[in-house]
Amino acid sequence: MSTEAGIDVQRQLESLIQDFRTSDSPMPVIVLHAEDPADDDRVTALVDELCEGQQRHGTRLAVAPTEPQPGDVDPLARATRLLWDLGDSRKWGGRSAAYRPYAFPRLNLVRALQEATDDPEMREHWPTVPAGTPDGNAQREQAQTHLLRLLARQRWRPRRPARRHRQLLLNDVQQFLPMGVLGAFTALLTRPEWYVAVLAGIGLMILLAGLNHVPGRAPLFLWLRRESRWFLTTTFLQSAARRRSTSVRLLRPVRSWRAIAARTYDVAEAMREGGPFPLQLYVLALFEDLRDNHRRGSWDLRGFKRTRPPVLFLRRISQENGGVELVRAVSDVRSRRSELDPLLIVAGVAAGDAALLDRGTDADPPAGRPVPPPWGLQQRLRHWYDEWAGNLRADQSPSRTNALPWVLRVPLPGDDLLPLRQTDWRCVRARHRPPLARVVWSAYSLLLVLVLTGTAGAVHSLELHRAYCSAGLLSADRDTVRRPAPGGGTECVGIATGDIRFGAYLPGGADEEGRRLRELEDRVRAENDDVLRHHHGTYVTVVYAGPLSSSATDSSLVKGAEELAGVYLAQRVVNENYTVKLRVLLANGGVDMGQQRVTADAIAEYADRDPTVVGVVGFGRDLQSSLDVTRRLQSVGLPVVSGTNSATYLPKQFSNWFSLAAPDEHQTQALGLVARQLRAREKDPYALVLARDTKDSQDRYTSEQAFYGGRMLRREHFRLLPGRSYRVANGKPELRLHAESICRGRTVPSVIYFAGRVEDIGPLMTQLGTEPGCAGREISILTGDDLSKARFSGTGGRDGVAPRITLYHAALAELRQAASTTAFYEDAAKYLPWVKGKEAAYDAPGFASGQTALAHDATRALYWAASLGDVPQSRAATWVNLRGVKLDGMATGTIDFTDAPLYGERHGHSIVLKRVRRTPQGVSETEVLCSRPAGSTKPLSVQECSIR
Repeated sequence: MSTEAGIDVQRQLESLIQDFRTSDSPMPVIVLHAEDPADDDRVTALVDELCEGQQRHGTRLAVAPTEPQPGDVDPLARATRLLWDLGDSRKWGGRSAAYRPYAFPRLNLVRALQEATDDPEMREHWPTVPAGTPDGNAQREQAQTHLLRLLARQRWRPRRPARRHRQLLLNDVQQFLPMGVLGAFTALLTRPEWYVAVLAGIGLMILLAGLNHVPGRAPLFLWLRRESRWFLTTTFLQSAARRRSTSVRLLRPVRSWRAIAARTYDVAEAMREGGPFPLQLYVLALFEDLRDNHRRGSWDLRGFKRTRPPVLFLRRISQENGGVELVRAVSDVRSRRSELDPLLIVAGVAAGDAALLDRGTDADPPAGRPVPPPWGLQQRLRHWYDEWAGNLRADQSPSRTNALPWVLRVPLPGDDLLPLRQTDWRCVRARHRPPLARVVWSAYSLLLVLVLTGTAGAVHSLELHRAYCSAGLLSADRDTVRRPAPGGGTECVGIATGDIRFGAYLPGGADEEGRRLRELEDRVRAENDDVLRHHHGTYVTVVYAGPLSSSATDSSLVKGAEELAGVYLAQRVVNENYTVKLRVLLANGGVDMGQQRVTADAIAEYADRDPTVVGVVGFGRDLQSSLDVTRRLQSVGLPVVSGTNSATYLPKQFSNWFSLAAPDEHQTQALGLVARQLRAREKDPYALVLARDTKDSQDRYTSEQAFYGGRMLRREHFRLLPGRSYRVANGKPELRLHAESICRGRTVPSVIYFAGRVEDIGPLMTQLGTEPGCAGREISILTGDDLSKARFSGTGGRDGVAPRITLYHAALAELRQAASTTAFYEDAAKYLPWVKGKEAAYDAPGFASGQTALAHDATRALYWAASLGDVPQSRAATWVNLRGVKLDGMATGTIDFTDAPLYGERHGHSIVLKRVRRTPQGVSETEVLCSRPAGSTKPLSVQECSIR
C-alpha cells in the first residue's frame, strides 16, 4: 500500500476477514471518502489499491461498474445495472479463486424473470382490463401463459452468449447425477454384471437430460431446484403474490408448478411497476446466493473451505450511477431480513456526495458516550467498527429516520492520503493456511477416497469372483464356491440356489455326458420354476448331491449324469401324478465328490433358511469325509437316502442314513461264493489283495473293500500273499512295478482281490496281459461294485479284460428281474429326451450300470416319506416316515425300510454278481452269475452263483 490510509484500511479489512474465519461477524458497507474534496481522486486510487491487495490475498471479489451507463435515467434502474452481471461466477474470481466458482441460481432466476418481463414480445400481452372482471382474468391467464413460454425459451435462466450454451447444459445435467446413481444402485440390487448397473445409471441420466431439454418446455424437476424453493418460500415476495395462493408441496409437481407459475406472474407484475422492489429483490437474491455459497452445513462443507468473505468494490458511488441507491437498498434489505450475509462492500464516494448517505460514523455520538480521543486512523477504524456493530440493534429501529444502519462511513484525513516514498510502502500480510475441511473434505481427498474405494471394491469384487461361482460387483451367491479341481483349473461346488449351472463350468469340448448334464439342469430348473409359480405351499424340496464336475485328470461324468437323470425322472413322474409337488435342488460335490464336505455345509446352511428342504439324495461315494458329511446333515435334521454309497459303517453310526446299495461287507460275502469255487480248482491256491493307496486321498471305499476282501479270502482258505498298494499320480495308477513283482515272483496268485476304482482297471489289465508269468496264466480278479460303471467292449464301451483273465464284480442294481414289474422304462421313454423314440431297456446304455435306477428309487423313497398322507411333511417327520417306506414296482425291485434297525445293517438290498470274459473275437462280454432284486432277503448260494 502506498499511503498510510491504505495500510490502516487494509489492516482493518484483514481484521474483519480473520474474524469471519471463526465467527459470523456482521459485514458493513464501508464507505471511504476524503475530508477534503481535493483528495477525492486519491480515495478512488485507494479503493483500487485495496482491490488489488485483496485479490492478491485470494479474496473473492467483484468490481461493480460505476461508470455512467447510457440510457438509464432512473437512479433505481442504474443501481440495478450495477448488480446486472454479478450472477456471472467469472466476475468473482472465476476458476482462479479458492475452492471453485460461486453459483448464483437465485440472482440468475431474478434476472431471467426481469428479461422476460422486459421482452418486447411481452408488451402486447400485459392485461389492459382491471383484475376481477372476466376479461381481466382472461387477459391475466394469457399474459401468464406467454410469460412462462418466454421463460421456458430461456430455460428459466438469463440470456447468455452462444459459447456458454454447453456450460448451461452441463449445469442442468448436474441435477440428474443423483438420479443416475440411484438408478445404478437400484440395478445393483438385482445383482447383475457391473457394467449393466453402470449402463442403467448412464441411460437414466441421458433420458432425463433429453426430456429436460425438450424445446419450448420448462426444465425437468424445476420445482426441486434450490432457486425455485427459495422463490416459493421467501417471505420477501409474499407482498407480490397478491391475488392467489402460492402454497406448494414439493412432492406434488403439478401443484408446485401452478404455485411457481402464479408467483412468477405476480412478481413480474411487481417488477414491471418499478420502484424499489426490483432493486431490493436483486440485492436479496445476491445475499441469499452468497449465504448459500458460504453455508457451513452444506454437503461439501463449502462454508469451512471459504474462510474469506466475498468483497464487492464500488470505486465511486454517486446519485448519477446508482451507487447511493444500491447502498441504501443493501441497508434496507439487511435491516428487513435481519439475517447475516458474508458480503463485505467497500465503496468510495466523493466528499461532496457523502451527505447523501445520511448519518455516518462522524455524526454526533450518542448521548452519554465520551468523544474518543484523537487516535490514529488504525485505532479509530477499530473503534468505529465496534461502535457501529454495537449500535446495529438500535439503528435498525424504524423510528430512527435518515439512518443507514449497515453503512460504516470512514472519513480519511488528507495527510493519510499522501503518497509515501516507495521505500516506505508496506504489504499487509494475510494470515492464511488451508483449512482442515479443504484438506480432508475436498475433491482431491474425494478422488483419493474414490480411488481407494474403487480399488478396494475391485479387489473385493475380484475376490468374490475368485471365491464364488456367481458374483456381482459387491455381492455374491455364497451357496456355491470355487475350488481347485484335480489336475488344474477350478470347479464350482455347493448347492445351486440361484442361476448357477454346474454344466457351464465343465471344461471346453464337453462330451456326451456334459451335454446331457446341461440339458438335465435346464429341465430340472424349468420344473422347479413351474412348482414355485403354480404350487406355492404344496411342495417339498429334495437336494441331490452328486459329482457334477469333471477335470483334466478325470473328465468322466458318467455317475453324475446318470444319477441326475434318475432324479429328474422321479421329479417328472411325481409332479405329473401327485398332489404334493417335488422341487429338486442340485448340489455338486466336485470331481469324485472330493469337495463333499463343502457341499454338505452349503446344504445345511441353506436348509436353515428354507424349511421346505426335507432330505438329501446322493452322496454316493464313500470317502474319509463321509462321517463328517453325515454328521453335519444330521445336525440340521436332514435324512440322507443314497443310491450307491456302500459304506458298511454309516448305517451303524447314524440314524439318518439310508442306502439302497449293498454294503461292502455284503458284497464281499457274495463274492466269497465265487472265491469258494475258485479255491476248489487248485490244491493250494494263492491270493493277493491289490488296493489303491488312500494315504494321500479321501477315498475310503477302496480301504473298506480291501479290508473285507482280505477277510473273505482268508475265510475261504486262500494262502494270502502280502498285500500291495498302488499310488495314483496325475490321475493315472502306477501299476507297472506291482505287475512285474506279482507276475515274476516265485508264486503267482490265481486270485487277485482288486480294491480299486473303475478307472484303474484298464491299466491293470494292460499290465497283466503283457507281463511274463501272468500273460499265459488263468487269473481271476474279484472286485466291488465300482466296476458296474464300466462299459465293456461287448456293449459298445471302451473297457475290456485281458486274455485268460476273468473279472468277477458285484453290482448294486438287479434290473432284469424287476423290469417286468416296473413302469420305470416307460417313464424314461416318455420324459427323458434322449430316450424318446427309442426302446428303453434295462441293458441299454445309460441304464445298465444301475446308477439311474438307484437314484430314481432313492428319490421316490424320500418323496414318499415327505408326502405321507398327501400332505407336505416337515424334515423331522420325513426322517421318521422313512422307516415306514415300502414301495413296490421300483426300478430295482421293492424298496423296503420297514425292517431297518436303528444303528444296524438292514437286509434286502439289490445285488448282482457279474462275470466278464474275453471272447475269441477279442471283445469283453458280461454275463450275470446270480442276483437278487431289492426287497428279497433270501441269501445267494453257490449253486445259483456257479461259475461253471
